Amino acid sequence: MKKIIALLAGTAAAITISAGLAAAADTVKVGVAAEPYPPFTVPDASGQWTGWEIDFMDAVCASAELDCVVSPISWDGLIPALTSGKIDAIMSSMSITPEREKEIAFSDKYYNTPGAIVAAKGMGIKPTDEALKGMVLGVQVSTTNEAYAKKHFPDATLKTYQTQDEVNQDLYSGRIDAEIADLVTLQPFLDSDNGKDCCELVGNVPADVEIYGPGIGIGLRQSDTELKDKFNAAIAAVRADGTYDAISKKYFSFDIYGD
Repeated sequence: MKKIIALLAGTAAAITISAGLAAAADTVKVGVAAEPYPPFTVPDASGQWTGWEIDFMDAVCASAELDCVVSPISWDGLIPALTSGKIDAIMSSMSITPEREKEIAFSDKYYNTPGAIVAAKGMGIKPTDEALKGMVLGVQVSTTNEAYAKKHFPDATLKTYQTQDEVNQDLYSGRIDAEIADLVTLQPFLDSDNGKDCCELVGNVPADVEIYGPGIGIGLRQSDTELKDKFNAAIAAVRADGTYDAISKKYFSFDIYGD
């Protein structure tokens, strides 16, 4: 009888441990760039995060029945943090590109907006290498926009920054002539008092799928196929039930999902 009781107790303990591991597996550490990236991810003074991508994350994780926790990490440290196991996913406006897919996997896209050039007013700049020749072009480091600028604007002098805010500030201050970034992230700057005063949108850059990829996806470890399936199903669900559009209307006057 004692052996049976011990066996039952051991079985119960194993079940308890397994249940605990299953519960822990449902908690997903989601990496976002620690630098503000309005209107997608914006921290307040207390460290709380808001923005379109945070609302989207909450909706997708609720649909997938995952307990998602925001983990701020510097932009260029996100992929190393994912592959080393410090975080479980990346939701930080990361483009799905062939180069990144050598290291990590991606969910289906969840938005897609074009790159654009903003310049000081009255310079007559166009989004071409000829027009940008000799100009100082600012861009956030380790982004698809940096790769695009290196390929398509080789005659410009490229200046890189850790954050998009730093690029905007240097353009406003006159330390650079123009900048390249995602159109959606440039719009809040252009709508600000500083942006209205100094700068103007000169045009979207021509598409380059090899660099920009098909859009923005959730970054995942290549081995986490089950988590990828959960996120893909959740993305489809929030788009189908109207949640995606309801979130987007709070931030944008157009369809952010793209073609």
